Amino acid sequence: MIWEVTMKKKVLSILMTAMMALSLAACGSTDNSTAPAAGTDSQPATAESVKTEAETPAGEQTLKVWCWDSFNVDAMKTAGAMYEAEHPGVSIVVEETLSKDIQTIVQTCAMSGQLDSLPDVFLMDDQVFTKYLQNYPEVFADLTDSGIAFSDFAASKVANSVSGGKNFGVPYDSNTVIACYRTDYLEQAGYTVADLTDITWDQFIEIGKVVKEKTGMPMLTNVQGEPDLLNMILQSAGISVFDEDGKIDLVDNEGLKEAMEVYMTLVKEGILQEQVDWSGYQGSINNGTVVGTINGSWICATIMSTDQAEQEGNWAVTNMPKLNDYAGATNYSAQGGSTWAVCSASKNYDLAVDFFKSTWAGSTEFYDSILTDLGAIATYLPAAESEAYNQKSAYFNDEAIYSKIVSYGGKIPTVNKGIYWTEEKEALGIALSKVINGKSDLDAAIAEAQSTVEFNMGQ
Repeated sequence: MIWEVTMKKKVLSILMTAMMALSLAACGSTDNSTAPAAGTDSQPATAESVKTEAETPAGEQTLKVWCWDSFNVDAMKTAGAMYEAEHPGVSIVVEETLSKDIQTIVQTCAMSGQLDSLPDVFLMDDQVFTKYLQNYPEVFADLTDSGIAFSDFAASKVANSVSGGKNFGVPYDSNTVIACYRTDYLEQAGYTVADLTDITWDQFIEIGKVVKEKTGMPMLTNVQGEPDLLNMILQSAGISVFDEDGKIDLVDNEGLKEAMEVYMTLVKEGILQEQVDWSGYQGSINNGTVVGTINGSWICATIMSTDQAEQEGNWAVTNMPKLNDYAGATNYSAQGGSTWAVCSASKNYDLAVDFFKSTWAGSTEFYDSILTDLGAIATYLPAAESEAYNQKSAYFNDEAIYSKIVSYGGKIPTVNKGIYWTEEKEALGIALSKVINGKSDLDAAIAEAQSTVEFNMGQ
């Protein structure tokens, strides 16, 4: 493992030399997401699950890749195996590296000018991609004229890695929002999933009251203090909390106020039950103590992970509610996800482009494979037409949910999330908690959130 040892020493050296600079310049970011779903970290994989350069035969052309979580590692290894089979002499080397570590190393290497310490390809959270692209543009290779068909991906997903009208990333997993409900619970209250399709939040609240009365259970669950659902509501209506100049826009944002009022009503009426942490959130779903949830499509894995046999066949998927009478409001949104980037210092740019054109950006066969084997759902629009994506899911009421999810992805409004998205998310989470707990009124909480983000932005 010579390369691994050398690389670790080199990165450690760079990190140490950059510590003083990092302490003087607040230019980094952290991902405060608590949900360990697609697009987040997990424990490092075992040595047996990751192919290293030491195993690569001499003389081969090698494409080095960093990503996190065995889920992402296995998906990339599947892509690598497919490409290697058609390209003798090429080796796709996958090294598991935690998401936060990738962010730190990208920042450090950019500040130290040692971009050659980065791999050819690396994965980044959608939530921070824009920020890193703006702060460290020299890190990312321009893919605009590469021949990759970006129009084959959901536009809202592509937007996360676009700057100045140019493309700097290849979309990976679907972050399309879906609403998932227990059909048996709905039936107890006299409803079907059709009654919850293409509806407004006002209609949802009225249904939720009846369901709570007749079943004793809330319709939804969410992690306390996390504004994820709030941000989903905002994007579904095409509402940004940043203006065209990138300045935070909270105080005079009527769409934001409406979305926050919806969330507060859900909590007040007992239609949404807030959980202390992500474990509580998962538990409420798996234990059958809530009727459903609204989240990124990766939540399907959580739903299907329950060991309660009675849940199989009693789940259904549909779209989320939309803001009432708001111009441009839709029933579609996004949450989480990640995107591949090619390092500008890579000596294998052409190889990386061809690899992506042959797999992630050009092969429905590949997406069929990772869907079947890993449960990985594509944001690649042509995948919706494949046989695998149109297979019915016994767990979800014998419906072809994956084709439906991909079709939803093409309808998501694109919004400007700004480079201070994580700071905005944290501030709005605090604002929501203060209002719900009676420590502030809505206008005061929003004003405080605006001031906090402005301070963090140096405005």
